[in-house]
Amino acid sequence: MNTSTAVALLLALLSTVLTNLAYLREHDAAAALPVLSMRRPLHSARILLADRSWMLGFAMETGGFLLYAAALALASLALVQSIQAGGIGVLAYFSARVARRRLSRRELSGVLVSVVGLVALAGSLAGGSGKGGNGSTAAILLWLGLTAGAALIVLAAGRSLVGVADGIAGGLFFSIGDVSTKVVTEGGARIGFLVTVILGYTVGTALLQVGYQSGAALTVAGLATLLTNALPIAAGTIVLHEPVPGGALGGLRVFAFAAVTIGAVLLARPEKSV
Repeated sequence: MNTSTAVALLLALLSTVLTNLAYLREHDAAAALPVLSMRRPLHSARILLADRSWMLGFAMETGGFLLYAAALALASLALVQSIQAGGIGVLAYFSARVARRRLSRRELSGVLVSVVGLVALAGSLAGGSGKGGNGSTAAILLWLGLTAGAALIVLAAGRSLVGVADGIAGGLFFSIGDVSTKVVTEGGARIGFLVTVILGYTVGTALLQVGYQSGAALTVAGLATLLTNALPIAAGTIVLHEPVPGGALGGLRVFAFAAVTIGAVLLARPEKSV
């Protein structure tokens, strides 16, 4: 593993810790505010911006994003995103501490699987890892368009699922921002993807705040985190043509990506009411 990859992984780790702690602060702040609505965006924005606790959480999330963008400039999208996926363990642990409860067996399993995936990822780095490929602009735009369409379908069809639809749609829009951020780091004409960076993160953040008012932090942010991690990992390989090492190291890398995604699923799945 070269120096730039090591720095990228450290930045990604710091980013995911800071971002997931920000999600918890934003959840607690949003849950105590008057009702927010996507139909009244300016009114809802004023409510959020006037709350100091929420603003602190948003500042933390912004700091996490800047660290994430720096990591993407040094390593491939799939590699950085796999580290981000492990952050849901941070979310699970601290959400349990805030609620003064123990993690369930399923949540502990999710944390364990995520950690195993990260260890496997570290082992696969023996084969090296670069920044990845570029991919065609048309393919990237198609991927982003399909993702946005899927988010709109979820919102239209899942309003009866309290907090869940907002978390899923928010994660889909966040993934648009994440993929676009990687593309922007390539420079040149692709700076134009700043438009989809802003759109993805703005709509994703708004949806999460609405979801926070009706769902638990681990459910809403967990579902969002699952999609925010899984889709960019897939996009890195399918759309951006980022290389995967061959042989045993390649198998280990694929196993690592699968493990962190499965761990996220276990942690994001809502607990059954007793």
